Amino acid sequence: MTKVWRSVLLIGVGLLAGDAWTAEQDPADLLAETILRKIDTVLAPVRERASGLRPAAPDKALVRTEVWREWRMDESGALCQVCVTGEIWTAAIQQALETRGCVRLPERGMPYYIDAPILLSSGQLFRADPQAEIRLKPNSNTCMIRNRNVVGMREGGVIPPVPYDTGIVVEGGIWTTLRIGRKESNGNNRGHPSRTDRAFESGHGVVLMNHADGLILWNLTIRQSQVHGLQLSNVRHFHVEGIRFEEHGRDGVHVHGASEYGVIRDVRGATYDDFIALNAWDWRNTTPAYGPIRHVLVEEVGGSAEDPLRRAGSAAIRLLPGTRTWADGSKTACPIEFCVLRRLTAIQTFKVYDQPNLELGRDRDFSDPIGTVRDLFVRSLNCPAPCSIEIAAHVSNFSVEDVTFRFPPAEGYRLIRVGPKSGTYKPRSTDPSTWVELFSPDKDITVRALSLRRVRVETAGKCAEIEDPERRFVVFEDQRPNPDYPKTTPKGGRGRVIRLP
Repeated sequence: MTKVWRSVLLIGVGLLAGDAWTAEQDPADLLAETILRKIDTVLAPVRERASGLRPAAPDKALVRTEVWREWRMDESGALCQVCVTGEIWTAAIQQALETRGCVRLPERGMPYYIDAPILLSSGQLFRADPQAEIRLKPNSNTCMIRNRNVVGMREGGVIPPVPYDTGIVVEGGIWTTLRIGRKESNGNNRGHPSRTDRAFESGHGVVLMNHADGLILWNLTIRQSQVHGLQLSNVRHFHVEGIRFEEHGRDGVHVHGASEYGVIRDVRGATYDDFIALNAWDWRNTTPAYGPIRHVLVEEVGGSAEDPLRRAGSAAIRLLPGTRTWADGSKTACPIEFCVLRRLTAIQTFKVYDQPNLELGRDRDFSDPIGTVRDLFVRSLNCPAPCSIEIAAHVSNFSVEDVTFRFPPAEGYRLIRVGPKSGTYKPRSTDPSTWVELFSPDKDITVRALSLRRVRVETAGKCAEIEDPERRFVVFEDQRPNPDYPKTTPKGGRGRVIRLP
């Protein structure tokens, strides 16, 4: 990185003052420190208040018993339906929060079923013992816990004048919506904020936090769920740490736009879709808010090299910028800016590309123009297996440093691939009329100040530094139409990489 770009970055984050930095300091470290200081200023009193609370178990007199049928896996792995007599704790938990502002669920050897979201107001604390299991009753089809004042964006990207929920803490518990297999989710297919009110239709999370400022989510296990594990949108000053995913069916930690100053730390496990997603722009059927994502630190996260779901995207990080076009023709820019991703292990793919809406139709919901990632730093990337950083969006000052390959890279292997993408989704594999382009292969992308430094190979206990890693591990690729399509795929396109000084 040149001194000019270093100065631009530090001015952008408010660090360039007197002797606040030197040419030898890594801007990624300075940016991370700035993010953490800003977050701690807001969250320190939240932590202090939570530590002073003495949450008690909810009143069992408010628990009701019901009987229903539930799909489960038998010992042979086959689906079977069983009759369940279970306790519904929703009202009891909610009453404790309303009267005391806090609640604790102790581990009790059997699950706590809920049939609607737990609602948290400003200043409230939800705490569960690490092994306390909270289950969503079949066919509830909602999120499991959320802040009270969720709001959708109005036309033109206007956020309604509703006060932010502040100072919320959620800690502990094993959370499941009972997705017991790829094809069976017990009727819990969406993370709606309510069973009855559908005014806010874009909820899609086990834990759903929207329009919140000062948010702590600690030590949660998300198990066998169909929707995003944590869906955060329009949030500020948030701290996510100690999250575990077990056989999870969608994205892990998923952050939408209009969000800033967050740390996502110590996230592990297996997800079927993106492990971490910073989606400033996203598909409108699952997007509560659009806008920039700025000043986010992601660290100490990763999948497992032995994870059987890796090929399905269980160790992927998605960065999705874009531009939202509203019905009145106005636009909201949704860049991803001033972010650090460091100490990452077993990440299979970094998805930094444009992707129109596959579910509603790419011609009905797409980014126009495609988005920009700027001032983004990847540090300490530990690769026990090949990793790919795929860039098909505008990028400016995208820096990757301190990479360790724990495998011998094959000739022709590229860590960073830059250029418009083309891919083919085949709903019916033998009918090309149903095939759909996944990406935007006809759109040009621009690249400025992309760098790869300090790459080493460590095998059999020996470590070797790679000279000139950009030459060996970075490739720039224009798209070209595929003359043999649909005999062979993908279709290709005419998009180019434009390298700017």
